[in-house]
Amino acid sequence: MIKVSEGAKEKVIALMTEGGFDASKDYVRVGVKSGGCSGLSYELDFDKAANELDKVFEDNNVRIIVDKKSFLYLVGTTLEYSGGLNGKGFVFNNPNAQRTCGCGESFSL
Repeated sequence: MIKVSEGAKEKVIALMTEGGFDASKDYVRVGVKSGGCSGLSYELDFDKAANELDKVFEDNNVRIIVDKKSFLYLVGTTLEYSGGLNGKGFVFNNPNAQRTCGCGESFSL
């Protein structure tokens, strides 16, 4: 399961609305790909439909889809949003990551 903080929920809904998506029926697609300074990096996008092999979750009124491969790296992760002067944007608090880079956008196991 992937959790969504209150701050991330508010920002996701705002961005989805701006992008022409409906947060009540569309999805946030979360994934992991090779790359980044620590070896793996996070992906975050919007999608109108889940694929047959996607895992589907809902937390804090945000619908999330994750492909099966990425799910193995993301179990227990909380999606947060950090705004303000020193804010980083979306932040993945991943208990599986043993090392993360300074920007927080990549990790390794």
